[in-house]
Amino acid sequence: MEYSFSKSLDALKSSAVREILKLTQGSSVISFSGGLPAEEFFPVAEMKEAFNRVFSQEKKALQYGLTDGYIPLREWIIGRMKQKNMHVGLDNMILTTGSQQVLDLLSRVYLDPGDCVLMENPSYLAAIQLFQSRGVRMIGVEADADGMDLDDLQAKIAAYRPKMVYVVPTFSNPTGKAWSLERRLGLLRICRENNVLILEDDPYGELRFDDSSAAYPTIFSLDEHPNGSAVVYTSTFSKIVAPAVRTGWAMGDVNIIQAMVRAKQAVDLHSSSLDQMGLHELLTHFDLDSHIAKIRKEYRERKEMMHHLLTQQGWEEITWNAPKGGMFFWVELPEDVDAEQLLPYAVKEGVAFVPGAPFYVDTPKRNTLRINFTHADRETMMLGVERFARAVNAYCGQAVR
Repeated sequence: MEYSFSKSLDALKSSAVREILKLTQGSSVISFSGGLPAEEFFPVAEMKEAFNRVFSQEKKALQYGLTDGYIPLREWIIGRMKQKNMHVGLDNMILTTGSQQVLDLLSRVYLDPGDCVLMENPSYLAAIQLFQSRGVRMIGVEADADGMDLDDLQAKIAAYRPKMVYVVPTFSNPTGKAWSLERRLGLLRICRENNVLILEDDPYGELRFDDSSAAYPTIFSLDEHPNGSAVVYTSTFSKIVAPAVRTGWAMGDVNIIQAMVRAKQAVDLHSSSLDQMGLHELLTHFDLDSHIAKIRKEYRERKEMMHHLLTQQGWEEITWNAPKGGMFFWVELPEDVDAEQLLPYAVKEGVAFVPGAPFYVDTPKRNTLRINFTHADRETMMLGVERFARAVNAYCGQAVR
């Protein structure tokens, strides 16, 4: 049989993160690569009890469900979102198979091949993959520690007439930065003035390391909403409960959300209603806020330990961010160092990271890399950083000292 694949397959690139995760599965390689939560904090016993209640109470637990998602879970999310000054109705929300599916569904109903999307540079790798697969033109916008450069954003909107701006403004992947309020308001103002939709991706917003959420309001909450909003907001339970439940959601104008519902009908009919029922049972019998407070504390301590271990190496020409939340350190090596060439040295030593180049929409900085600090326990982290240091020193010699 001679197979004839569609031309769209050419745009489907393998994920650097997924390939590295495959490399480390079942091996002795310590992985700082994936955005993995700490498994020891998964509510395993509580999830078992929740699913037992589903099977004992719900006669239709294994039946088809609604495309836009299990109503009691949507109502629970709506109640929680009110605490963040986001007020929506059932018709303004869709449950999805992770927040990644939101990107896919919105691109199906809002973007045509050749349309332009502006993105922070660097940006979330899986979003870059998704837009590439749809034939969307991506343009990077310059950014600093406070978020997108608003002058560059304005100039690129004028030059490229984008239909959408994609952002991860709170503890972003890969850089871990949190946008200032000024930049959030500026992005919203500029996009409203130019009729450009904002897709706000917020998987890490609950994982803040200080005690105040006031500094990080969602862009959706700052806009008029839900209907007529310039923002589609998406988040997920992957980072605060468990990735395997594969449950995310989107909120926005009713016309956009209902268009996504129609697209989802064609894609998969509906996400797992069984998982949604189990998740709802968990959330109604489980103190989620206490659980989040526990993982915040642990992740903050792991972040501080990773920072301490890296600082101990005494590298003068290697720098990294100080994230206020999320899961990642963004590391800059000396300009003449290519992180992709460093990776084989690291794997040989028994540790893995993600080179930074694939996260760039354009003009990649090849001397960058991303390190996850949430998955490894203290002992593993100490050993992993020791191995990473050996790899750096083996590759760079004394040039970085």
